[in-house]
Amino acid sequence: MSIHKSLRIRSGLTRARNVWTRIERIEVLKEKGDWDEEQSVYGLRKVRTRFKQKKIESQEEQEE
Repeated sequence: MSIHKSLRIRSGLTRARNVWTRIERIEVLKEKGDWDEEQSVYGLRKVRTRFKQKKIESQEEQEE
């Protein structure tokens, strides 16, 4: 069951997702060179998600 349009938050998903779609996983595997066009799209192996860097590190770099 979906949410009615009037009840949705306009900003949508604001935090990072930790689950990727098949297309996103295939794109990462292509970049690494681990994807063949003959492979099945089902049963893809796990792909590590991108982690955000801490804001503290970026502030220290700007000061230097």
